[in-house]
Amino acid sequence: MREALAEAGKAFESGEVPVGCVAVLRDKIISRARNNRESDSDPTGHAEIIALREAGRILGSRVLEDVTLYVTLEPCPMCMSAIMLSRVGRLVFGADDPKLGAVRSRWGLAHDPAFGHSIRITSGVIEDECREILHRFFRKLRD
Repeated sequence: MREALAEAGKAFESGEVPVGCVAVLRDKIISRARNNRESDSDPTGHAEIIALREAGRILGSRVLEDVTLYVTLEPCPMCMSAIMLSRVGRLVFGADDPKLGAVRSRWGLAHDPAFGHSIRITSGVIEDECREILHRFFRKLRD
């Protein structure tokens, strides 16, 4: 999760909403990403989507069942759908997202039987630090 937080820090420095993500297979990071929606003018440029794409390319598969995805913020509906459709084995996230969280805060896509996939979830990992970088970013925007 510290590596995902480092990616969030890079996003912060580049003026992006500070969300970072790493994909891990057998204790090795296989992809890492941060939000790049603004810099790439990409509405799908969320850290999770970018990390999933790269992990799929590296593994040569759209199925990522042995992958653990670490992300600093609870995934939104777009990202959670991609996580479920790629059959990620485990999701670990830091801060809840009461506005757009699609794991448990607003929607429960992680447990939606329509996906035909069961995922292990761990939440609240270094939650305070993950939340604080977001708060700093939005304070900076308001100032």
